Amino acid sequence: MRTFLWFNDNLEEALSFYAGLFGSDFTLHTSSRPEPAGKLMTAEFSIYGHELVGMGYPGGPEFNPSISLSIACDGQAETDRLWDAITHSGQEGQCGWCVDEFGVSWQISPIQMGEHLGNPDQEKAAFAWQAMRGMRKIVIADLISR
Repeated sequence: MRTFLWFNDNLEEALSFYAGLFGSDFTLHTSSRPEPAGKLMTAEFSIYGHELVGMGYPGGPEFNPSISLSIACDGQAETDRLWDAITHSGQEGQCGWCVDEFGVSWQISPIQMGEHLGNPDQEKAAFAWQAMRGMRKIVIADLISR
């Protein structure tokens, strides 16, 4: 199973952004152009091993947040790096959700968040859940009750 993303005529720009953002965790497998010097039409690629297919053709539906790509990242520094890059020309959302400049929705969730949301101490878990609901970017330290 692969995720298919229809980019409205800006697939090449999106792939360039993702390659820069994800570095060695981005792999371009194939790409095709109907005309040798024309626009990139399709590409098969992966991010963190998740297989995606992109199409770059105008007139497609707009992306919306009912589907998002979710990244479980390790630590605040990686959360900050991904969030800052995606929202730089995109948009912030709530609870770790954001949208890149191409309209693709992402969830940037540090793996440490689960330790707090699923804390066996119900008061600590409730605090973490309440704190998360008020966040845009997830800040791990702010999930810990004092």
